[in-house]
Amino acid sequence: MCDKCKKPYYITTAIAYTSGKPHIGNTYEIVLADSIARYKRAQGYDVFFQTGTDEHGQKIELKAQEAGVTPKEFVDGVAAQIKSIWDLMNTSYDKFIRTTDKDHEIQIQKVFKKMYDQGDIYKGYYEGLYCTPCESFWTESQLVDGKCPDCGREVKPAREEAYFFRMSKYADRLIQYINDHPEFIQPVSRKNEMMNNFLLPGLQDLCVSRTSFTWGIPVTFDPKHVTYVWLDALTNYITGLGYDCDGDSSERFKKYWPADLHLIGKDIIRFHTIYWPIFLMSLGLPLPKQVFGHPWLMMSGGKMSKSKGNIIYADDLVRFFGVDAVRYYVLHETPFDNDGNVAWDLIVERYNSDLANILGNLVSRTISMTNKYFGGVVKKTGAAEEMDADLKTTVLEAVKKVDAKMEELRVADAITEIFGIFRRSNKYIDETTPWALAKDEAKKDRLAEVLYNLTEAITIGASLLEPFMPETSQKILAQLNAEKRELSQMDEFGLYPDGNKVTEKPEILFARLDVNEVMEKVNAMNAEREAAENAAAGTDAGSADNGAAAETKNDAASGAGKADARQAGTESGTAGAEGNAAGAAAEAAVESKPEITYDDFAKLQFAVGEIIACEEVKKSKKLLCSQVKIGGEVRQILSGIKAHYSPEEMVGKKVMVLMNLAPRKMAGLESQGMLLCAEDEEGNLALMTPEKDMPAGSEIC
Repeated sequence: MCDKCKKPYYITTAIAYTSGKPHIGNTYEIVLADSIARYKRAQGYDVFFQTGTDEHGQKIELKAQEAGVTPKEFVDGVAAQIKSIWDLMNTSYDKFIRTTDKDHEIQIQKVFKKMYDQGDIYKGYYEGLYCTPCESFWTESQLVDGKCPDCGREVKPAREEAYFFRMSKYADRLIQYINDHPEFIQPVSRKNEMMNNFLLPGLQDLCVSRTSFTWGIPVTFDPKHVTYVWLDALTNYITGLGYDCDGDSSERFKKYWPADLHLIGKDIIRFHTIYWPIFLMSLGLPLPKQVFGHPWLMMSGGKMSKSKGNIIYADDLVRFFGVDAVRYYVLHETPFDNDGNVAWDLIVERYNSDLANILGNLVSRTISMTNKYFGGVVKKTGAAEEMDADLKTTVLEAVKKVDAKMEELRVADAITEIFGIFRRSNKYIDETTPWALAKDEAKKDRLAEVLYNLTEAITIGASLLEPFMPETSQKILAQLNAEKRELSQMDEFGLYPDGNKVTEKPEILFARLDVNEVMEKVNAMNAEREAAENAAAGTDAGSADNGAAAETKNDAASGAGKADARQAGTESGTAGAEGNAAGAAAEAAVESKPEITYDDFAKLQFAVGEIIACEEVKKSKKLLCSQVKIGGEVRQILSGIKAHYSPEEMVGKKVMVLMNLAPRKMAGLESQGMLLCAEDEEGNLALMTPEKDMPAGSEIC
């Protein structure tokens, strides 16, 4: 599709309120929007992706007073922090709007005046129950257990002069629009909620100005009033494009409005599907095509809140797991219309099972075998067998399913389909047993075809993965020496160039993590952060300098967490390298050890493992680091056998593994388990291998 022919696509997030640092639940929205925007670009759309900050209101004014700064100084700091987190998460927004931007403020004043002049806004008094954090008035009947229905906090009686918008004037027109456009509010459950709870019972007129605080956009013809937050904030979706209330709007506005998608949290869907459409009707503008109220990312079954002490921040998670792992988790774990859950141990579990085992090991195994058997050259020989067809069908069907899921905004389901490619590829390795094919020269063409099919499947899967895990996608394709496959080219299997050469040494994309070590570092980080906050607040016995020192130590601890997670070969499990169990040859003298009972022996867990990758440990003269597949998992095991085996010899071997040996760290690396060897009197070692070809994971008893 040529650039001039590209169809425009405008996507927005809700603008983040500048009351404080956003937590991972807030950050989920920008990552979700980014994945949709990237996918739309891959489809050939001319995408404009807008996000930003909502910076006015009484709550901001109060927080600035508490901090001893002006409201503008306060929001400047928080807005910069929000933008830095959006950038940290590798989000590809095209515009970051702030409601303190001068051009936005000018347009809000024009909009307010136009609505007033045409009779949609009138002056009156508001008397009701007011929630300061939500900046919302409520009636007694709308409260839940006497508290704000949105945030659950206390409300206080309030009465003040205010301007009101005549919602009832447009209510019937909006009801008709929603009925005529069933796709307008998604999911459907949100639509039913808006219709049954708000529109059909009858709309109350909306307060659109305040006099009890000054931090807002002044009403030009009545300066003691400032524009109320929702009229100010919602209008960013058009002012950010260059809308002009006098009719001199920019070409960008004419090109991209109406918005294709407003992506927002389910807690503010009322404002976006009732107030915002009515404001647009008042201005004579078309309505957005769709508003999607996404679910929340919860912690311990509840909504994250600083007052509850259950907040996790995106930058902390990135220090431990990396950007793409965090993106993967929040996108995969939050279904289309159900809340997701986040916790440190849950992330470690998903990181190890999906990213380290399923994806990382697949890429590593494929590249290692290609290098071992063909010097890194990927050859297409045509030596196909029946089992190849299912792999190819799975890959091509996954492409179609991903496209269908993304059209429905079912991002978590789309990612599941992509990982279906990687799961099927791992199964294909087990079915074709490349290490067995390599032993027969007559099957060399078949072996080459198997590795070609794996490389092609991974290329397509990695290309599909780009909107969700962009850095990982690029790394995989670079290691395969492959160009990103366009969506239009994914209807055919076999486009990877015959004769291409993969990288000589695969990079470990996601090294396994030990949950206990991660939690230890997290607890230390939280404890030091709390101490620093107490010190800063004057409640800690130590000085402010000690608090600052605690923060510095915390940063160092967090950085160490990231370094450990990124280090090639780290935290994949533990084993004794030089403590290989010594079986004795018939001629060798066997040193007797104390007798044990059967119960003692029964505590040991042995299994057949298959070595799928192996490399030297740079800091050691003795150690090899092996990735060992045992059933459905892959463990990293260090062994002091470098003098007896090369890494190339190790790959493909079936070995005896002691699985429940306690973790141990050596040469800066960790290992999980032990490879058993026989040792003669001269110190020669031989790995214990099964007499017959047994599946990896078979129990040894």
